[in-house]
Amino acid sequence: MFWSPSETLSRSEIEAVQLERLKWQVAYAYEKVPFYKERMDGAGVRPDHISTLSDISKIPFTVKTDLRDNYPTGLFAVPNKDIVRFHSSSGTTGKPIVVGYTRNDMDNWTECCARMCTAAGVTHDDVAQVAFGYGLFTGGFGLHYGLERVGASVLPISSGNSERQIMFMKDLKTTVLIATPSYVLHLAEIMADMGVTKDDIYLKTGMFGGEGHTPEMRAQIEDRLGITDTQNYGLTELCGPGLSYECLHHTGMHINEDFFLAEIIDPSTGEVLPEGSEGELVISTLTKEGIPMLRYRTKDITTLTYEKCACGRTFARMDLVRGRSDDMMVIRGVNVFPSQVEAVLMGIEGIGQHYQLIVTTEKYMDKMEVQVELLDGSILDSYSNLEKLSNEIRHKIRTVLQIDVKVTLLNPKTLERTAGKSHRVVDRRGKSF
Repeated sequence: MFWSPSETLSRSEIEAVQLERLKWQVAYAYEKVPFYKERMDGAGVRPDHISTLSDISKIPFTVKTDLRDNYPTGLFAVPNKDIVRFHSSSGTTGKPIVVGYTRNDMDNWTECCARMCTAAGVTHDDVAQVAFGYGLFTGGFGLHYGLERVGASVLPISSGNSERQIMFMKDLKTTVLIATPSYVLHLAEIMADMGVTKDDIYLKTGMFGGEGHTPEMRAQIEDRLGITDTQNYGLTELCGPGLSYECLHHTGMHINEDFFLAEIIDPSTGEVLPEGSEGELVISTLTKEGIPMLRYRTKDITTLTYEKCACGRTFARMDLVRGRSDDMMVIRGVNVFPSQVEAVLMGIEGIGQHYQLIVTTEKYMDKMEVQVELLDGSILDSYSNLEKLSNEIRHKIRTVLQIDVKVTLLNPKTLERTAGKSHRVVDRRGKSF
């Protein structure tokens, strides 16, 4: 089932739309945003130099610090009177990122989210519970308007108050749950505490974003809640949710290519890589009026394919995000992504879904501690069982990462829970000499 005929255009038709819109977006940014005029002039690039899609590589990259350095509205292309909505990043350090939407931007955003909902199988017969935060975070509002456009009944419950979440889930017969995956696992824990099973609720579909999750975590979610787990992807800087999304075939996330142009680059050199290569995702907006983004470096590591999906959609697909180039830790010369550790942990019996990685430096040597919760705290009373499980975890992590780690097993519900993005890594290097 498709929301828009655009989702099944031929590759040549998609690229024709993209080129027309790219030319407009580049000229618009050059004329309306002094930052882009200065950057392009400095690189010797003018809007009329864009005659093919590959010409986008002539334009310098935009990075997150560019938005922070131009806080609050230095990258806006229109005055505040033409902005109907502001949103901001959820960052905790330095100045936040502020973005603005015109009326047309809002309509396009809603269209992108409606496609996402339809790809996940959502219809007007569904009751959708939005457990994303409402406010400056884009997630809640983005999904809300997309769900309403496809005709679903929306419960804007926002995040937190897990017992109330479950009460409404039962009483209103929620069929679609929208949240971060880590919060979904927390809800599953609370359900168990309340004596509520997956047979007591009506959920059929999950639409999860705000943070990545591995196939192993997906399996945990689907098993514990009895639902189909779909992932979606977006960034505050570009639009929020709706940039890309999974269909029910789970073969990657479809990019709304008539609104966004995607590239994969080598994160070290900036070189554009061919289809199928793993690298950093770079996105250019094609229709943005409020705050156009040209060649925005997402820091997310993934791949692209342009093969037609079994669902019939022809938009390019990005693989599930492996990690972030700036989240990658180099530990004793080894590149480590938190998702690699998560994949190992999710495959081990007896431990829960919540973990944290503590990275320190001792005597000029990097060390990593893996803290993970047990499903049954009684194992802590048995040294032999505790040692056996610790050794299993340590061995499997070493097999994948080729480094030794310290494993600390914790009582259930020891680590902090959050309704938003989980905090998986605590990097204390430079503070432990």
